Amino acid sequence: MNFAAIAASLPPAAVTTIDGLPCPRLASGKVREIFDLGDALLLTASDRLSAFDVILPDGIPGKGIILTQMSLWWFAQTEGLIANHLLPDQAGEFARRGLTSRDLQLRSMIVRKLKPLTIECVARGYLIGSAWSAYQHNGEVCGIPLPAGLRQADRLPVPIFTPTTKAPKGQHDEPITDAIGADAIGEELYAKVKAVSLALYQFGHDRARKAGMILADTKFEFGTDAAGRLYLIDEVLTPDSSRYWPAAEYRPGISPPSYDKQFVRDHLLALKWNQTPPGPRLPADVISRTQEKYLAALKNLLT
Repeated sequence: MNFAAIAASLPPAAVTTIDGLPCPRLASGKVREIFDLGDALLLTASDRLSAFDVILPDGIPGKGIILTQMSLWWFAQTEGLIANHLLPDQAGEFARRGLTSRDLQLRSMIVRKLKPLTIECVARGYLIGSAWSAYQHNGEVCGIPLPAGLRQADRLPVPIFTPTTKAPKGQHDEPITDAIGADAIGEELYAKVKAVSLALYQFGHDRARKAGMILADTKFEFGTDAAGRLYLIDEVLTPDSSRYWPAAEYRPGISPPSYDKQFVRDHLLALKWNQTPPGPRLPADVISRTQEKYLAALKNLLT
């Protein structure tokens, strides 16, 4: 789909619950719902929004559609680097299974049943977020020593792989070293996902740069089939799993503006909220401006 068609398909109100489907629900996350189709899975992105690990009472209308359509675009772009979890002919799969809702189709993917890896694969090209905090503490990120004198948001000499644990719902992922990651999933598989993650990051960075954006860092998830083949799964290179900056506004020494929910985080940090449930309601202008940021990232890529 082109950008105009996607933008025109966004619902007027946020879709925060996915109910009434003729298939059992397997899991419900902060944003996604997973349903069992028997021989495959239905992965559906709601419009829910979380911040500080709390699902907020207000969603962002169409956010799940934007995330899904961006993931589908990136899956198509990167299939030469690694196989992904999508079943071929998505439109045919929806029709064959009687899933005819246009909104559901736009926010969903029908995917292979795979075994997810027990680590999350993070690739970074810039010193920002938790990496900046770690660097300030001891000059390292996930056990990787970095040059002295780097500033916040500086571009790293080379991209680095900084995996994390995959924490249970309600808990925080924790950064791990190469040694811990290799011990968790095996040295051979770890070496492969590290190499693929860095290749995907570089590909995404270069493509985003052509669209006027900087891909500062991103998280990938992988899974394996019964034969041990590796697949890229979940979402890929979206504003929920990545940090995108407008290239024209980038400068080191500050935290640059971004195409993601940082705008919401900044609003929440200004409130007297203890970052525990229930989360506060969001003003209409915060909701609309957040939607605009997600849409802008998609538009940059597709136009």
